[in-house]
Amino acid sequence: MTEATDLAAAAGSADPRVGLRAVVALRRLLEGLEQLQVANARHKGWSWQEIADALEVTRQGVHKKHAGRVPMLDPREG
Repeated sequence: MTEATDLAAAAGSADPRVGLRAVVALRRLLEGLEQLQVANARHKGWSWQEIADALEVTRQGVHKKHAGRVPMLDPREG
């Protein structure tokens, strides 16, 4: 099994300590994956609105969360 699969299984544990620790680990994993994919989308020229639509959030929300984290696109790349 993968780490994510193991964590998902642990999140359903009858032991709250195990389940809650797994939830925290899953949250961190998902945040990292979101940051990676937002950076990927921006690098490929996606607008904040396109990213927001894909994530099913507002443009303002995704911009506020990620604008300072995502490196600016170099116009020479692309």
